[in-house]
Amino acid sequence: MSTENEGTAVPPAPSAPPPPADAPAASAPQGAHPGSAPAAGGPYGPPASQVHHDPGESTSAPDPSWPPPPPPSTPAYGGDGGAGHGAAGQGWGGGGWGAAHQQPAPKNGRGRGGLVAAVLAAALVAGGLGGGLGYTLARENDSGGSTTVSAGTTGGNVKRDPGTVAAVAAAALPSTVTIEAASSSGEGGTGTGFVFDKQGHIVTNNHVVADAVDGGNLSATFPDGKKYEAEVVGNAQGYDVAVIKLKNAPSDLKPLTLGNSDDVAVGDSTIAIGAPFGLSNTVTTGIISAKNRPVASSDGSGDKASYMSALQTDASINPGNSGGPLLDAQGNVIGINSAIQSTSNGGFGTGQAGSIGLGFAIPINQAKYVAQELIENGKPVYAKIGASVSLEATTNGAKITEQGVGGTEPVDPGGPADEAGLKPGDVITKLDDRVIDSGPTLIGEIWTHKPGDEVTITYERGGKERTTELTLGSRVGDS
Repeated sequence: MSTENEGTAVPPAPSAPPPPADAPAASAPQGAHPGSAPAAGGPYGPPASQVHHDPGESTSAPDPSWPPPPPPSTPAYGGDGGAGHGAAGQGWGGGGWGAAHQQPAPKNGRGRGGLVAAVLAAALVAGGLGGGLGYTLARENDSGGSTTVSAGTTGGNVKRDPGTVAAVAAAALPSTVTIEAASSSGEGGTGTGFVFDKQGHIVTNNHVVADAVDGGNLSATFPDGKKYEAEVVGNAQGYDVAVIKLKNAPSDLKPLTLGNSDDVAVGDSTIAIGAPFGLSNTVTTGIISAKNRPVASSDGSGDKASYMSALQTDASINPGNSGGPLLDAQGNVIGINSAIQSTSNGGFGTGQAGSIGLGFAIPINQAKYVAQELIENGKPVYAKIGASVSLEATTNGAKITEQGVGGTEPVDPGGPADEAGLKPGDVITKLDDRVIDSGPTLIGEIWTHKPGDEVTITYERGGKERTTELTLGSRVGDS
C-alpha cells in the first residue's frame, strides 16, 4: 500500500487474469465487468500542520552556543505528527518531512479506525474477486482429482535461525514500547521507545514526549498489552533524545543490546520497529543507505532546532516510528528512528506525509552518551566551539558570522575558537576528515563529539586554506 496514493481510489481490479502470451484470450463471461475497490479513507489520524520557519531567519547570526535557531526553510516534524528537515545531503532546503509521533484520532472519526476500515475494505474486495475467479477456474478445469499439496511444516513449526528478520523481531519486540504522550490540555500523540536498562529507563525522541514534559501524561505499552505510567527523566531538544522511566517497572525487563554505529557500513541490513500511524509493533526492513547524513529538524514547538549526523536507511519509517530502534541483522540497536523525507505533504486526505524510503536515525553511539547524561544529570551536555556560524544553505562551508546574536561577539572571548585563532569571516570546511558544507552540518558534526575532545579544524581565510587544533568546550542544558 503506497502512501503516495493514499486518499485516491484504488484502481479497478480486472475480472479475470490476462491470458498467457502464447494462448488466445478467453472470452469474458456475459455481464462481467471490472471490480473496483472503495477509495482509501483517512487512517493517518488528524491533520498535522507543517510548521515552516521564516526563511529570513537564516540571515541572522545564531547564538554561539545552544540553542541555535533552525536552518532556513526547515519544516517542522509536522506539528505533532511529522519530523521536519531540509533536503538530505543538500544543505537545508525545503522538503516534506514526516516521521514523528502520531496524533490521536480526531473526533470526526477519520482516525485509526479509518485506516482499519479502509484497509479491510480493500482487502475484502480483492479477496472476493480472487475467490470468485479461483472458483470459476477450478470448476472449468476440474478433472475429478485433487491437486492440493500440504506443507510439512508451517507457522510456529518453522525453525527461524538467528539473524533472520523473524528471529530478530521476535527477540526485540518484547523490549519495544508504544508511547502515548499528552500535555495537561490533552494535546499529544504516540511514538515509540525501547528498553534501555533494567531500572525501567526507556529511550525515545524528544519530540515524542515534548508535550508531556511539563505536567502532562505519559504512558508506555508493551506488545503483550501491559501498560505503565511513566515520567520524563530528561530531554535534549538539540539532540532530539529523551529518556523516560516506567513507574512500578517490572523486574523482568530485557534491555536491547546496543551496537556500535561507527562500525556500520553502507549496505548493511536494517530492521526498524515502531508504531507507524498508531499501528503498534510494526516491523520493516531495509539497508543502511548512507552514513553521516546532515539533518536538521524542528518539532514545531518553538524556534529551536535539532541537528544530527544521521544514519540514512530505506526501511519504511512513518509518523509514529519516531523513537523506535533501528536494528542491525543481529538485533543490536544501531540508531533511533527520528525522521523521514517525503515528496508529499499528505495522505488519506489529512496532510501527513509517508515514507518514500528516505529515513534517518540518530546513531546509537551518540544517543547512548546523551541518554546516560540525562539519566545521571537530568540535562543534556553539548560540545561547542564557541563561535556563531551562518545557517544559510551553502555548499562552501560554515562561515563564522561578523556579528553575534544581540550584538554579542561572534567568537567567544577566551573560548575554544578564540584560543584556536579563528576569527569572524573564516569559513570552516573540515572538522577532522569530515567535509563541512554548511553551518548545520558543522553543528551536527560537533555534536557527535564530547566536550574536551580535540579536533582539527580546516578553514579558509583570505582565499588561503589553514588548519588549527581546537579543544571542544561544553554547555549544559537547552536554554
